[in-house]
Amino acid sequence: MFRFASPLFLLLLFVLVFVWFLRLRKKSANHIKVSSLKGVEPLSYSFMVRLSKLVPILKTISLILLILALARPQWGDQKINVTTEGVNIILAVDLSESMRALDFSLDFKGDKKIITRLAAVKIVVRDFIMKREGDRIGMVVFGSNAFTQLPLTRDYNTIAFILDRLKIGAAGPKTAIGDAIGISLKRLEDIQSKSNIIILMTDGKSNSGELSWQDATKIAALRKVKIYTIGVGTKGEAPFLVDGLFGKRYVYQKVDVDLDALKTIAEQTQADFFEAKDLNSLGRIYEMINNLEKTKVDVEKWVEYKELYPGVLVTGLILLLIYIILSNTRFLRIP
Repeated sequence: MFRFASPLFLLLLFVLVFVWFLRLRKKSANHIKVSSLKGVEPLSYSFMVRLSKLVPILKTISLILLILALARPQWGDQKINVTTEGVNIILAVDLSESMRALDFSLDFKGDKKIITRLAAVKIVVRDFIMKREGDRIGMVVFGSNAFTQLPLTRDYNTIAFILDRLKIGAAGPKTAIGDAIGISLKRLEDIQSKSNIIILMTDGKSNSGELSWQDATKIAALRKVKIYTIGVGTKGEAPFLVDGLFGKRYVYQKVDVDLDALKTIAEQTQADFFEAKDLNSLGRIYEMINNLEKTKVDVEKWVEYKELYPGVLVTGLILLLIYIILSNTRFLRIP
């Protein structure tokens, strides 16, 4: 569909027509009337004289093109209102130090590559985000503290961009599950929706923060916010890559994940608890959530318009430049 993004500039065309009209009127008024020239042979004009009469047309065309460029012509599809399925979703991502554990593997062209728990979460969550349509998705990160990384938005490319840049330890080394739920609930208040969910991903035990996970869960239940909880990684000891005296080496450290707390949070909010011990199970969990949480909403869809004004502007400037050069050189007029 063709449109002008700034159509008010087209009014300048009427100004241009008005100026032409005044000039033609003045020119006709200044004509000198002479007697009949019957019997006199008409003068023959050279090619360059005839060409000189076309020079003012260049100016006219260039001005028209410049005005059209100001109006910003575009080509694309118009806005349409569609009914789609969507909910408000807050992704609560654990960035505590335990997310450095290397107990996930990625199959890359037949070779298995060991990756951190956070890297595994990023892969699966990114795929989950790009499959959603019509949802508003926000992001809360937590460690010793919890804070909003991204408010609710339908800009999935931005969400994926922010997700890729999450770093372990950015919110502190410990785990504040209660604060993460509390901040997530605040973000869900920003935009009203019939369906609100939190997807809480953690591999630890709540040992930090001002709000207990029990109190935060009660508030979520009262507000009818579902909290899907995902216990990431294996329970017990997990391998970590550390810097030692003789370089980097793997050491096994105990990781304490409170699965009972995650189960309780999910049960009290009418949601589900999942345990993800590998990349495949983590992917299946998000696929299940993707199929479960859908509701009808009205969404305005836009198709990005392609700007056409650069070509129109360049053409107009070139014609104007040619006019200026010709009118001041070969076709210079002396009053």
